[in-house]
Amino acid sequence: MKIEREKLEKAAFILKTIAHPTRLAVIAQLQEKDELSVNELMDKTGCEQSLLSHHLINMKTKGLLKVRKEGTSVFYSLKELNLGSVLACIEKCDCHM
Repeated sequence: MKIEREKLEKAAFILKTIAHPTRLAVIAQLQEKDELSVNELMDKTGCEQSLLSHHLINMKTKGLLKVRKEGTSVFYSLKELNLGSVLACIEKCDCHM
């Protein structure tokens, strides 16, 4: 299988960005519901607000998430909609590590 270098570099960038259980959990939650507030993501991931905000800002800065503000509430959604494919691959993986 031959994959273009540019595509490999983009994949590596995305994989490095999401390579954390909390970030993967955020993606999973945003796959189920198109948009969630920080509070909803806190409830669904069980992550503290400060740590979750760190992860969300990182993912937003790297172009994986979109942000919408409504009053004092901040809502996140996936900018890269194909991230669900990565989760599907993880789900199918039968690695024996």
